[in-house]
Amino acid sequence: MRIGLLGTGPWADMAHAPALRLHEGLDFVGVWGRRPDAAGELAQRHGTSAYDDLDALLSDVDAVAVALPPAVQAGMAVRAARAGCHLLLDKPLAATVAQGRAVVEAAGEAGVASVVFFTARFQSETEAWVTEQGAVADWFTARAQWLGAVFGGDSPFAGSPWRREKGALWDVGPHALSVLLPVLGDVRRVSAAAPGPGDTVHLVLDHSGGASSTLTLSLTAPPAAAGAAVELRGRTGVTLLPETAEGPVPALVRAVDALLASAEGGEPHPCDARFGLRVTEILAEAEALLDGRR
Repeated sequence: MRIGLLGTGPWADMAHAPALRLHEGLDFVGVWGRRPDAAGELAQRHGTSAYDDLDALLSDVDAVAVALPPAVQAGMAVRAARAGCHLLLDKPLAATVAQGRAVVEAAGEAGVASVVFFTARFQSETEAWVTEQGAVADWFTARAQWLGAVFGGDSPFAGSPWRREKGALWDVGPHALSVLLPVLGDVRRVSAAAPGPGDTVHLVLDHSGGASSTLTLSLTAPPAAAGAAVELRGRTGVTLLPETAEGPVPALVRAVDALLASAEGGEPHPCDARFGLRVTEILAEAEALLDGRR
């Protein structure tokens, strides 16, 4: 499959480009960015070509990987789908429900495959855990904490405008939801949402499977307090999301595998654009509750 990369930021450089270059089933054709000079530098580092014209890249490829802010990603995904390109997207799918719905509609009308890269769902240990726990009935409650220290120290994402604007809810909230939804069922409603220190938010979710969950999300946690944890409690006891040292590149390679399988066989992947839209809808519901509290 011929694939192009849209985006030239840190995530494109440290995750997407290496995965696209390494995958044996891909021809990494080129990269396009909103800053042509950055596209040229990234292309040179990863042994591909830089494109100044987005339409030219779309006409040369079968698929695109998108590493852009969510509001920008949504518009580019619609454009790529209409050009007949399969979509490897990042989370969150979009910055609004309307934008996310437009992506789903464009992909459906064009008949292209889509995969949204929720990191934990493509790491081998964590995905195996999600699958195993999803087969267990009668979960009672769950607790998820996704705490980052993005805006301090030497984080490559410290200067990210969209993360500063949208905060932890939209950046790490999708990670937590991607783990909880396949285990506990869809969210029937966001029962409560409250702000904490910095950009920290606390959510209480009511799930279709009968369980409730609590989420604590932050990008402004002290570095010593950063980390992710998910705990499930039910009739079978207590289980914790396993820790993994696997980085984003192997997980992205598996996301490419999923896109190739979906494009070749026509079966939607569980983390397709429709799932990305559902996560966006939940985030928007939580955001509305938080706006009412502030």
